[in-house]
Amino acid sequence: MSVLVIGVGNPDRGDDGAGREVVNRLRRIAPEGTEFVELSGEAAGLLALFETASAAVIIDASRSGAPAGAIRRFDAAAEPLPGGFLAFSSHGFGPAAAIELARTLGVLPPKCVVFAVEGERFDIGAPITQAVSVALDDVVERISRELSVADD
Repeated sequence: MSVLVIGVGNPDRGDDGAGREVVNRLRRIAPEGTEFVELSGEAAGLLALFETASAAVIIDASRSGAPAGAIRRFDAAAEPLPGGFLAFSSHGFGPAAAIELARTLGVLPPKCVVFAVEGERFDIGAPITQAVSVALDDVVERISRELSVADD
C-alpha cells in the first residue's frame, strides 16, 4: 500500500510552512513508493486527493494556545478531530473542515493520520521559528517510523 504524505501550509508565512517543510525533509528518507504533495490548504485539493488515497498522513501548523513546537497526532480515520483542532488556518476552509467533509462524503482514506505542530509566528516573510524547526525533526522521525511500518 502506498501512502500519501500531504504537507499543508504557506512557506512564506513563518510557522505556517511547517507541513510543507516536513514533506521536504521526508522526501529524502521515506520508503520507495511514498507519494508527497504540498498544498496551501484549500479543502478542494485535499478532497480530490482523498478520493484516490488508501492512506494519508497530513501535516499542518496549528495555533491553539499550546507552547510553540508542541506536536499532536490524531487518527482522523478512527474519530473526528477534537473541537478547535487546526482551528487557526490561513487557508480559509482548511484541512480540519476538509477531513470532516471527506468523512461525511465517505471519501476519507481508511487510514488517515494528522500531525499538527503548534506555531508561533505566521507573519508574511517570517522564517520558521526555532521551536517549530526543532519539533519538525521529531515529526519527521515519527512519520518515518510510521511509513516504515506501513511499508512492511
